[in-house]
Amino acid sequence: MSAKEYDVIIVGGGVTGAATVRDCALRGLSTLLIERGDICDGASGRNHGLLHSGARYAVTDREGAEECIRENRILRRIASNCVEQTEGLFISLPEDGLDYQANFIKKCREAGISAEAIDPKEALRMEPAINPNIIGAVKVPDASVDPFRLVDAHILDAQRHGADILKFTAVTELVKEGGRVVGVKTSKGDIIRAREVVLAAGIWTAGLAQAAGVKIGMMPSKGALIIYGHRVAKMVINRCRKPANADILVPGDVVSVLGTTSDKVPVETCDDMHATPEEVNLLMREGEQLVPCLAQTRIIRAYAGVRPLVVADPAGDGRNVSRGIVLLDHETRDGIPGLITITGGKLTTARLMAEMATDLICEKLGSSARCETANKPLPGSEGRVPRFKDPFNMRAAIGRHGTEVSRMDFVKGGEILCECEHVTRAEIAYAVKQFGVRNISDLRRHTRIGMGTCQGSYCIQKVAEALAEELGDSSRAGEFVREYLQERWKGMTPVLWGDTLREAEYMHKVYKNEI
Repeated sequence: MSAKEYDVIIVGGGVTGAATVRDCALRGLSTLLIERGDICDGASGRNHGLLHSGARYAVTDREGAEECIRENRILRRIASNCVEQTEGLFISLPEDGLDYQANFIKKCREAGISAEAIDPKEALRMEPAINPNIIGAVKVPDASVDPFRLVDAHILDAQRHGADILKFTAVTELVKEGGRVVGVKTSKGDIIRAREVVLAAGIWTAGLAQAAGVKIGMMPSKGALIIYGHRVAKMVINRCRKPANADILVPGDVVSVLGTTSDKVPVETCDDMHATPEEVNLLMREGEQLVPCLAQTRIIRAYAGVRPLVVADPAGDGRNVSRGIVLLDHETRDGIPGLITITGGKLTTARLMAEMATDLICEKLGSSARCETANKPLPGSEGRVPRFKDPFNMRAAIGRHGTEVSRMDFVKGGEILCECEHVTRAEIAYAVKQFGVRNISDLRRHTRIGMGTCQGSYCIQKVAEALAEELGDSSRAGEFVREYLQERWKGMTPVLWGDTLREAEYMHKVYKNEI
């Protein structure tokens, strides 16, 4: 690897890095993506999975709202198997009044976002679980998107167009010669050279840039979320008011995600981010105003991510800091050629961020290749899914992977191992081959194993044995179970009461010899 020189090295395997490596590869650039952990292991996999219509930003950030609605339409087209077209409701409660709603509708329409005011009785007919005291409702084109599937699809397409992906390898240093960045040094001791290096590592970008003599004012903004054990609504439910805590509920697969908080946190805490009991209590209290039945709905886990907010003066709590896209050409900004940073933005706008970054890369490399990512479908979304004689054990896989199911052997691997999410052995084999899965936590990101209601209580031993066999070492099954239980325990700890506590006690009893 170290002997090969690339046109571009991209640091960071979240959605921005994945979208950028895809765009570069499609334009014929020799490209390497380096990720210190697994793909989508950081902030990109720690959000509520909302495909923004732009409505949430229409009042305060018209440019961001317009970007979101354009990218929303593109992703529905090119990533259909990653997107569930739920649509969304913004509801007003008595304490919110209707002044904000009137301005909200006006600003949405100015940004090109469909915003239809509907009668509260009609809203309750559409979504019986929402607060019956609503005084107003607006329908918008929000949707639900699975971030893990979206990132996987970008990585697959990049690889199939010649890109290299190097996981579980940290970049420890940006290599400079004569003031120019010419490559990176990795945690494995390799020096890998490239004509351009792109930092797309979210909140960790600032530290990498600083080591090269570049200062990026970045404020880590923590967002905590909680997952409920089933879908309590068909649509994305938003609170129609100035953005605040717990004002959005997103349905996804078999669960519902409530979020989020926004708090400034120290940079040194970003590698060990978790939701606290206090944050869970706050989310529950506010979320029950949105959808009252959440008070009786089982919470299965809590988690937190960090937004990479770029600021001139890192003060405040992050709620009022722009979520806009930040593209930095460090040659013109700092006098350091060979280095580019792409950060900020949102999951919804990652493709646009990648296009902007790759346009700049091509300009510097003298390439006239044009962006194709807005029109070319991602793997899994290319067309009709193949028809099978017995589709029962393939239905969930088709929903997750679309046309990629044609690469799975359901004859040999048709057994369903995870009953909550209907994950088969064929999917496990596919994930091992396509994504280099090493343990069950990796496998979870690529298949949703253990992400359903039981959180792995009933299936994890079977899954561990199947994964060990696929990796060619059956003796590792116990190791996989122990690693999985320790990792999943982190998200259950803040919500250990009621049914969740009983589930945890049951899990502990079943696997006590493995802990």
